[in-house]
Amino acid sequence: MSTTADALLEPLDPEQREVALALRGPVCVLAGAGTGKTRAITHRIAYGVRTGTYPPASVLAVTFTARAAGEMRTRLRDLGVVGVQARTFHAAALRQLSYFWPRVVGGAPPRILEHKAQAVAEAGQRLGLRLDRLAVRDLASEVEWSKASLVPADDYVAAADATDRPLPAGLDRTAVAKLISAYEEVKDARAVIDFEDVLTLLGHMIESRQDVAEQVRGQYRHFVVDEYQDVSPAQQYLLDQWLGSRHELCVVGDPNQTIYSFAGATPHHLLTFTERHPGAAVVRLVRDYRSTPQVVDLANRVLGRRARQVSGLELIAQRPPGPAVTIEDYRDDEEEAAGVVARIGRLVASGVPAREIAVLYRTNGQSEVFEQALADVGIGYLVRGGERFFARREVRDALVLLRGAARSMSDVPLGEAVRDVLAGAGWSPEPPAARGAVRERWDSLQALVGLADELEANGPTRRLADAPDGPGAEGAQRATLVDLVAELDDRAAAQHAPAVDGVTLASLHAAKGLEWDAVFLTGLSDGLVPISLAESRAAVAEERRLLYVGITRAREHLHLSWARSRTGGRSSRERTPFLAGVLGDGHASSEPEQADPELVEALRTWRDRIALESERAPHNVLPDATLTRVALARPGTRAELARVPGVGPVTIDGFGDAILAVVAGQRPWG
Repeated sequence: MSTTADALLEPLDPEQREVALALRGPVCVLAGAGTGKTRAITHRIAYGVRTGTYPPASVLAVTFTARAAGEMRTRLRDLGVVGVQARTFHAAALRQLSYFWPRVVGGAPPRILEHKAQAVAEAGQRLGLRLDRLAVRDLASEVEWSKASLVPADDYVAAADATDRPLPAGLDRTAVAKLISAYEEVKDARAVIDFEDVLTLLGHMIESRQDVAEQVRGQYRHFVVDEYQDVSPAQQYLLDQWLGSRHELCVVGDPNQTIYSFAGATPHHLLTFTERHPGAAVVRLVRDYRSTPQVVDLANRVLGRRARQVSGLELIAQRPPGPAVTIEDYRDDEEEAAGVVARIGRLVASGVPAREIAVLYRTNGQSEVFEQALADVGIGYLVRGGERFFARREVRDALVLLRGAARSMSDVPLGEAVRDVLAGAGWSPEPPAARGAVRERWDSLQALVGLADELEANGPTRRLADAPDGPGAEGAQRATLVDLVAELDDRAAAQHAPAVDGVTLASLHAAKGLEWDAVFLTGLSDGLVPISLAESRAAVAEERRLLYVGITRAREHLHLSWARSRTGGRSSRERTPFLAGVLGDGHASSEPEQADPELVEALRTWRDRIALESERAPHNVLPDATLTRVALARPGTRAELARVPGVGPVTIDGFGDAILAVVAGQRPWG
């Protein structure tokens, strides 16, 4: 074993080192938020390559986002490892499918249908359905769920019933099943396939063709799967075909961050990994290096004792104490936006960069009021989930200019050269006063300037990584425009955008995998968190995990807020029940002790039985938020029950005595 390989283990904590040393056989890494999972698995790969345990070309690491794949490649490159394939599931599958298609099917592979909406709309027309834009969007999501879950149209009704899927676009399940069939007919008529087809078609090729299986399995002999809690049945099917009968697999995930079940993701494969792979090594990463103890404590409390016990992942903060988590309620949405932006202004004035601040919310429609409030005070922002960075016209035009200038400006310092080139594309040293598209264009160009400055300060990553003596061999090499263009080409292929210097606005789902120094969790009212569409117990539990994900994005500053009403409306909102009883010492607000989980569960059991008998949705009997408030209040009389928010005269007349009996400890169904 070389000293270089030994040095790879030095920066790792004991659990991360255990991951890095587990080079063979099935390995399951349960990694909590902020515990350094990417560091652990990239060092594991690098250590395996350096010790000669496996050649780099035999390793396939799959992730769920292009950004995560790009980050993994960058880290491996910094560790002196090249040749390892780090891609998203779909990118890896598409590459292999394109390679084997001429041999297995013949001719060029079919075109990929990047967006389902148009095909779904045409399928609806074939069935005589009148679908507006929102209905098409919802049905496209349902088609994606059925395909990711390996549920064909013939089985859709039974599968949707079994999983209590909400009815999309007001259609019954039989109509949705017919639309799924019509969608497949539209694709066939257009001679296109969608992204889910890429996974299943490749899986079928490997399963049915021995020559294809031997070639794929001969190439890739060691697999790493990141974010394994989000794997879908279609992705698991392909992974099984890649593996064959082998068990050379390392999976990394956190069941407490499962937030994409609506798209077919399921933690089942992570939670049953040791059953599918007997003798697997299991390592838990719980040391949180990202967040302060104040943030970590709130995250653990919101998640709840039961979820922590099931996963075995209770985060332990490693950072020194920071500022208290704050919570504030506002009169309406506009007042909330103004209050949040005022706090952001104070943070920026104190030295926190705008790019290290994020405003997170439950639905994309909540961003507009924050966009306006930030623009009003001249603070730049970036809305995540919009047009991809490298697809923006100004970025594509800038790349053309930079590529042309690279031939003639090799002697000009990189930062100066980029500023000169981009000045001709509309960049200026100071941001424009205008908001909207003008400011977004400047922010895009400024991100390219920032990347150039980073390369100039740190040296050309490509040359350092490819140096024969490993990282550091060409530390004095000066970065040029050629290096910047090469870096941008790599990033464009991986959709790994450079950071834009502005406040990030993002939904909680879009924030997954990211982190900032300061996070503002906004709109934390019942009906938004949890979303009103979350009717089943499983859906509400996922909403709780979504809030947990949002909390754990913050490194140091965390501010929670909610508005008592819509702008111009009456005060009818209540704060999210997920914060009931969890804001204890060290926070800006405190509440009574946490609700007894056994009593909450007993109330849910009673409520669900009533809902079943009366053929009503459970939340129409009593929402989970109200059950939690009842458990906190522990009323002993009807008068005390009437004082619980959310319990009205109709509830008291119909169920008051039953609720009081459950609170008193009676369990007639047990």
